[in-house]
Amino acid sequence: MLFNTSIQRAKNIYQEYPSQFWVVVGANFIDRIGGGMIFPFFALYITKHFQVGMTEVGLLFALFSISDMFGNMIGGALTDFLGRKSMIIMGLIISALTSLAMGLVQQLEWFYVMGAVSGLFATAAGPAHQAMLTDILPEKKRAEGFGVMRVAANLAVAIGPAIGGFIASYSYLILFVADTITSLITALIVYLVVEESKPEVKEATEKIGFKETFIGYRQVLNDKKFMIFVLVSTVATIVYSQMYSTLSVFLRDVHGVPESGYGWLMTLNAGMVVLFQFMITRRISDKPPMLVLALGSALYVIGFGMYGFVSAYLFFMLAMVIITIGEMVVIPVAQAYVGDAAPEDMRGRYSGVMGFSWMIPWMIGPLLAGLLMDNGYPNWVWYGSAILASISVAGFLWLRKSHDEIQDPIQQVVLIETR
Repeated sequence: MLFNTSIQRAKNIYQEYPSQFWVVVGANFIDRIGGGMIFPFFALYITKHFQVGMTEVGLLFALFSISDMFGNMIGGALTDFLGRKSMIIMGLIISALTSLAMGLVQQLEWFYVMGAVSGLFATAAGPAHQAMLTDILPEKKRAEGFGVMRVAANLAVAIGPAIGGFIASYSYLILFVADTITSLITALIVYLVVEESKPEVKEATEKIGFKETFIGYRQVLNDKKFMIFVLVSTVATIVYSQMYSTLSVFLRDVHGVPESGYGWLMTLNAGMVVLFQFMITRRISDKPPMLVLALGSALYVIGFGMYGFVSAYLFFMLAMVIITIGEMVVIPVAQAYVGDAAPEDMRGRYSGVMGFSWMIPWMIGPLLAGLLMDNGYPNWVWYGSAILASISVAGFLWLRKSHDEIQDPIQQVVLIETR
């Protein structure tokens, strides 16, 4: 009886979304399996293979992020100019080739070069992914839709780190090869099955070229409320990024936790998202977004802060549970908000600017954490994370009134004219 009820519930959820949405989710699932196997162990690979400290890892992530920012800005404009599908395919192919190259190079300098190339070109597909989902989904289903995408991605990640931790003890090269294969398979699926979702442009805007499209970023940067939202989100993501960059090395070097132990923490994280993300997103999708984001950031304060005080693996798991609940609250709501804030013909560029809230944290977060760890202050990574997460809580609460209030008629007219 319970099994039949679960099957029927799954069918009902499936029917709530367009078929193209599920194709995109399925393709993303395949790509994420490869990424989930390798990305959590990135810092471990660099420190072990090249015999460097966390400061070098932080510098490497900073280089990646700088190239990511340029790639994201170009990709956002190209997404609105060329379309979503072409950008996604290009990103997947370049990601595959650079991942393979990273596994083969033996000098850190060349690893830097491959990372920069990947950031500049592969990351350019990021705004296309976000814009395509926004195109496909009706406004009221976007938060839930992004939640479903996270469930699929984390189902892959639940599989990846456990396998990756096992394989890493034998050969990191296999992880890079696996990531390459999954990216190429995903590119083929997108090419054969996924339809272009870019909205039809009006006659008056049909002749706008790429230069004019890129200049359109000025409109995004002039959207003060949105830019403040990006800034506050950046602070929260600096904290969140420590889970994938610093935590593995911290647990290994300070508490003696092996790669497999960190892998199981990542599997716990992903498993919780698979089981509870959709349920949580459905319950909070009609709540004031800034209030929800403040709540999620408050959970970051507790979860990340715990790593500076506890030493037992059981408490490491508890901290991960708290962090995961926070991320399940924050990420889909933030993604849906970007789609709601952007005019239809500027979704790629709004997504491109929102990408800064992920890339700037990866540019400075691991570097600052590396300096603290290499100079004998590892616990301050987590004390500092708690302080920054508290700042993001205050920022989202401050934004709540201006973002959640109902627009008056004059504001609505201005918004319509800008679209």
